[in-house]
Amino acid sequence: MIEFIAQNMAPIMFASLIIFLLIGYPVAFSLAANGLMFFFIGVVLSPYSGGSINLAWPLLHALPDNFYGSRVMSNDTLLAIPFFTFMGIVLERSGMAEDLLDTIGQLFGPIRGGLAYAVIFVGALLAATTGVVAASVIAMGLISLPIMLRYGYDRRLASGVIAASGTLAQIIPPSLVLIVLADQLGRSVGDMYAGALIPGLVLTGIYMLYILIMSIVRPQSMPALPLEARTLGHGVLSLLAALLVTVAVSYAAYRYFAPTHGDNADILGACVGVVLIYVVAIADQRLNFNMMSRLAQQVIIVLIPPLALIFLVLGTIFLGIATPTEGGAMGAVGALAMAAMKGRLSLDVIKQALASTTRLSSFVLFILIGARVFSLTFYGVNGHIWVEHLLTSLPGGEIGFLIGVNILVFLLAFFLDFFELAFIIVPLLAPAADKLGIDLIWFGVLLGVNMQTSFMHPPFGFALFYLRSVAARVPYLDRLTGKQIAPVTTGQIYWGAVPFVCIQVIMIGLTIAFPQMVMHYKGAAVDPGTIDIQLPDMPGLSPLGTPPADGGAPANGGAAPAAPANDLSQPPNFGDAPPAKPAPPATDLSQPPNFN
Repeated sequence: MIEFIAQNMAPIMFASLIIFLLIGYPVAFSLAANGLMFFFIGVVLSPYSGGSINLAWPLLHALPDNFYGSRVMSNDTLLAIPFFTFMGIVLERSGMAEDLLDTIGQLFGPIRGGLAYAVIFVGALLAATTGVVAASVIAMGLISLPIMLRYGYDRRLASGVIAASGTLAQIIPPSLVLIVLADQLGRSVGDMYAGALIPGLVLTGIYMLYILIMSIVRPQSMPALPLEARTLGHGVLSLLAALLVTVAVSYAAYRYFAPTHGDNADILGACVGVVLIYVVAIADQRLNFNMMSRLAQQVIIVLIPPLALIFLVLGTIFLGIATPTEGGAMGAVGALAMAAMKGRLSLDVIKQALASTTRLSSFVLFILIGARVFSLTFYGVNGHIWVEHLLTSLPGGEIGFLIGVNILVFLLAFFLDFFELAFIIVPLLAPAADKLGIDLIWFGVLLGVNMQTSFMHPPFGFALFYLRSVAARVPYLDRLTGKQIAPVTTGQIYWGAVPFVCIQVIMIGLTIAFPQMVMHYKGAAVDPGTIDIQLPDMPGLSPLGTPPADGGAPANGGAAPAAPANDLSQPPNFGDAPPAKPAPPATDLSQPPNFN
């Protein structure tokens, strides 16, 4: 019995961790306690394991290095988490989400499902600026849910759209999940961001396609805004004219900058066009020139600052100007500037943002420390080899492995948060994926899309909890219409999430079927046969790979080198007399020594 336990320590250790988590112990302490407990058991049972346990008491000395080394306390990659968290919370307090939802809702208002389109569009924008799911879901739940209920939207549809749009912050950069996944997989955060961008945008498009289908199949579930609710009036043609002017100015600026700035000319030209139309819109609104409609003014003024912030964060990362940590720092400063411009930056807002950032960063840090303790023991009992053999033996090769792993993560997401999945499961899966030749960026993006479901799973999805916390629980009187609005039940929130969980599963399949959505991060492949290396002509040397011409004379016509003045077979002489040779020994060493 003891031999059986010793030789199967890895599966027993993993199963006991799952039991700890299901009982309800905090994840960080479950990981650390489980690791230390099985370390002591492993040291005792090591003689009975037949060599499968490699644990000894001195191995505990490696823990301080694990804590303070490059994986935890000195990890520069994880510095991006507090920056992006702070940026997201400041933006949420600045009222940017409220302005965006109101303006985009007015823009899409005349069509069926317009508010739902606006929520998805704003959810994608918030995801690209905040990267924090809680901030996105709570902001949109507080602002858009009462409006959608006021104008007769189906409660299940409204709840599902808000929760799903908030979870876009999981996969659209600068997602905190992608930072953690890149760290655990040992890959660049910039590459992970570049790989996840297209799948995130495709998922947003599928959400909108679902709304389009539902607006045709069930038009009564998402009516258009009534005329009296469109306070900004009409003006789409004015907005289109402003966009055409922006494109024309950007192209002209691009042609101007192209001779001197090369590849950066397109970016500079776009900046010139956007800044010009933004300044014109503000001047038109403040000075009443009436060149644009009110709708065009509001869309331009509200939309350009968050787009500029997205470029400040993601554009600098993708262009190689800044690292993700530096991009996060610039984003945090940009969020403070946007809040100050709106007059909503106060000491109280900064205190709330710092407190929330400290809580989340400490949460991540403690889980990572616990994971280091767990992995020290788990690797000592050859757990990584057990997991690798278990996963690489799945039928179907690479595709079978991806399908099996995604089913496993999907099921575990019912019970575990995405941080817990990233720190516990991903380090066990990555070696097996690498051994099968799977690109780890592609693998990480797949897991990121899958981990979105951890926020949407009924009944444990955190996005559903966030929405439940801000949705009306009792009937209330609408402040504009004076009508009594029925509350949103928990069951309606859960049922509303189901179609979007199915869409996320479909997106996992699409990412597996079309890996180029992610693999574009590598850029175009280079044919080694087309590489031509040119070396400068160096006098006195013959071309590489050819013998000297004319029996030693240089091939380029230069003079032959003179013979060396010194004999290089002898030690160097610096002008001193050559050392005298040592005298022969006085005694005959061929005879035994004489001590008389």
